Amino acid sequence: MESPEEWRWVWIVGSAVFAVGEIVTTGSFFLLPFAVGALVAAVLAFAGIGVAVEWVAFVAVSIAVLVALRPLARRLDRSALDQGVGARRLVGMRATVIEDIPGGSELGMVRVEREEWRAQSTDGSAIPAGTTVRVADIQGTRLVVTADTAVPPPLEPPGAAGSSEAP
Repeated sequence: MESPEEWRWVWIVGSAVFAVGEIVTTGSFFLLPFAVGALVAAVLAFAGIGVAVEWVAFVAVSIAVLVALRPLARRLDRSALDQGVGARRLVGMRATVIEDIPGGSELGMVRVEREEWRAQSTDGSAIPAGTTVRVADIQGTRLVVTADTAVPPPLEPPGAAGSSEAP
């Protein structure tokens, strides 16, 4: 199998296999450089170039494309959102305390979006109802929350109990 005529089909099939492999596998641009290298080798085979030169071109182009795509692959991997699976998706989200969370390891209730969860505080401090918290962790069927300092506590409406305004 030393003739460029036979190798042109080998390179085309190889390029197609690498391209399909890149499409169906997860990851960032691992097989694509080999598909491009095989495509360049196929073009050289159709031009009647020797098999040794085709192999050198395949290796050189594959390495060059791999080096060129690495920064893009790293940037895409870094910017991919890691949503988590199941309840792990709640970590980092804001919640509202709907039932006081007593101090220690006792549980209260929080609402995250439309779901209600049993919760305890990260440091064992009491958190009153109405406070906005952030989910720090999931332990079994309960959330571990911490007071969200970025969000001020809700203000009491005028005329509420304990208000200094006269009716």
